[in-house]
Parts: sequence; C-alpha cells; structure tokens
Amino acid sequence: MRCSTAELAAHLGAELVGPDVGIEGASIDSRTIGRGQLYVPIVARRDGHAFIGAARRAGSPAYLTSREPVGGTAIRVGDTAVALLGLGAFARGRVGGAIGITGSVGKTTTKDLLAGCLASTFPIAASARSFNNELGLPLTLLNAPDAARWVVLEMGIRRAGDIERLVEVAHPEVGVVTSVAKAHLQSLGDLDGVARAKGELVAALPRSGIAVLNFDDPRVRAMASCSACPVLGYAVGADADVRADDVTLDRELHARFRMSSPWGRVEIRLEVRGVHQVANSLAAATVALWCGVPLEQVAAALTATRGSPLRMEVRHVPGGPALIVDCYNANPASTEAALRALATLPGERKLALLGLMAELGTETQVEHRRIALVADQLGIEIVGYETALYGEAQVTGIDEAVALLRTIGRGDAALVKGSLVVRLEEVVRAYGVVETPAPASSRTGAGA
Repeated sequence: MRCSTAELAAHLGAELVGPDVGIEGASIDSRTIGRGQLYVPIVARRDGHAFIGAARRAGSPAYLTSREPVGGTAIRVGDTAVALLGLGAFARGRVGGAIGITGSVGKTTTKDLLAGCLASTFPIAASARSFNNELGLPLTLLNAPDAARWVVLEMGIRRAGDIERLVEVAHPEVGVVTSVAKAHLQSLGDLDGVARAKGELVAALPRSGIAVLNFDDPRVRAMASCSACPVLGYAVGADADVRADDVTLDRELHARFRMSSPWGRVEIRLEVRGVHQVANSLAAATVALWCGVPLEQVAAALTATRGSPLRMEVRHVPGGPALIVDCYNANPASTEAALRALATLPGERKLALLGLMAELGTETQVEHRRIALVADQLGIEIVGYETALYGEAQVTGIDEAVALLRTIGRGDAALVKGSLVVRLEEVVRAYGVVETPAPASSRTGAGA
C-alpha cells in the first residue's frame, strides 16, 4: 500500500511531526525492514522504540512513536500496537476483498494453498508464514499492493474475542473454518470454548459473503447455524458440496484424490505432504472456485503449491532416515496426524522426537499420554524432548537430540515435532538438514 504520512496521521487522529513523506507498506522489525516501509515500534519483551534509528538507517522514511520523536518524520500516537490495528483498517479500504481463515489445525497450509489458487487468476496478497495475530494481520494488509483483488488472512486466537477484534479490522467477505481441536485450552477451557472462539469469524460474515466449513468436523459444521450468509461445506468421503474420494498416499506422503464439486470433477495430486492435507486442499479449492478460478487452474495450483517451511517437510538424510520436519507448532490433533503420516513411511524403525504441546491447561498430562498410546499402537518409538510427559524416554538439549537422531539408520524414518516454545527447529538445523530461518511470527505470539 502506498500513501502519505499525512493520510495515516489524519486517519489515526494523530500528530504528524516533521515533513509529510510517502511510505509503502510497514514493518515492526528494524532488522528486515524494507526501504520505504513505515516502522512501527512495538513494546513487548523489548521496546521497539530503541530501534527507530536502525530502521531509519535501513531506509524507513517515517515511524510511529508513543515517545518523543527522535528526528525525521514521525506520527505520534498513544499506543503503537493499537495504532497498527487502525492502520490495518485504513489499508483494508485500499484492496478488493478479504478472506479470513481460522481453525485449530490446518489454517496456514490452507492459506498457502488458497493463495496459490487465487494467484493463478487474480492479483492477491496473503499472510506471510503465520502472521495471524493483532500484529501480523494489519501488517499483511499494509503490505498488500493496492491492486490486490483478494487478501488472504490467517486468523489465530489465544483467547475468546481475538478473532472478533481481527474481523473489525479485516471485514472479510469469505470465512473458512478448518477445525476445532484441543489448543489454547488454558484460556478457552474446552472444545466448546474453542468452537465459540472460532465461530466469531462465521458470525461476523456479511450476508453477501460465504462461509466455507469443514463438514467432517461436527463442531465446525454446527457453525452453519450462526451464519447470516450462504454456507459451502467440504469433506473427505462424506456428504458435502465439495468432496474428496479415492484418496491414496504415495511413499513421499503426497496425496492423490478425486474432487467433486458444483463446478465439476477433477483428479488432484498434492505437493504438500500428509493425508490430512486433503481437507485443507478442499477448503482452498472451495473458496477459489467460489471466487471464480476455473476448475483446471485450481487443480494445477494445488499440485504446484508447496507449504510453509517447517511444516510436514520430508527430508532424506544421506546415510540416514527419511525425516519429517513438522516443528512449527503442535497440538494433539496435528501431532496425531504427523504420527500417522510417519507410520506410512517405509522402514523397520520409526522414531518420533516430540516436544511439549503447549497451552493445554488441565488436559496437558492426559493428552500427552494419549499421544504416547497412539504412537505405541502405530509401532512408533517416542522420545520426549526436554519433557517426561510422553513417558520415561527423553533427551535434554540440542546435542543429545542430535545424537539420538543420528542413531536412526538408512531406510528408517523419524519425526521431529513440538510447540513453538520448544524451538525444535534448532535441533533440526543442528542435525544438518534445515537451512530455513526460524519463523518470525514465532517471536510475535502467533495464535492457533
């Protein structure tokens, strides 16, 4: 988005200090800020105001501040995080339509797949990695090109009301709910609490919009009753508007299936890995078809689109195992899906190095033990990373974890998975198969 600092200050009702200048987009990170972007210092574990100088040296022409300006062009506000949401709402008026995606599991991959489908036909923008909270969502809008017909926005939650606040900024015409699973129980209480929080997206959609719901999930399907707009359901093998049948999985965990929809039937092969990605691809296809992308282009885009880093990546280690890297986040549903994917790989020995599944509240012990039972039933050896919640077998620290992975031989298979706070990507990087930087949104409190 291109505009002037005078326009932004007027929208916020804030004071413009210094000359009016043009900006293009925004950033909260002085280390990666692009030339021309507005710098927004966030006060968190560190005070971003300390890096205004660095942002200006990197090419930022202006900045927000809740302190005394330190030269150049500044927009003085009471709270920079609140102002960022206001700027996101301003940017929303510059783009065509918005699509909101939420769910306990699958929203990032669905976002990636949908962005690939829409980009075949329209100018678009989409959330980077998992920029799905009160910082990431307005940044996505601010960095969208003015010509964007659609902006695809991932919406995460940590507590009830979070999505409602994001919707007030984004005003989505399309809402997708992928799943309701045990995540953030510490703040949401139980599955019904999760469903109510996710349902805030559906309840906010305009009558002219569309709700796209996973009919395989009873709690998601029930959200149709609170939608003021039409509903399209998708399902794997069940009755729905868009359906997948004849699902198969190859040795690289790529799924093939036949998709049936009101727009026709087509055979699809996914590049993203795991049978659970079939449902995510159906969600993306449903939205893209409703938006007007031809069926053949949807199928081609689903085949071509790769997922975000650190999510169900299968790496083949020279002299070692096939390694599933899925350590961006973890909850019981996603961990069970990853274990079932591991079980389908060839090899006599299957090992899962699992870190903590965070924010499960009173369900913490029960769910970790349940996952251990699932692994046992699948014939998978499970080792906890710095936790005994899965059982007695555990390792502590990166060196021990790497040593364990190096005991897995050629032709066998392993999984590395845990919540963001565990930082298992550092183990995988030390093992020598991942060069991808740690996701930036893991440092900004992405929700689920």
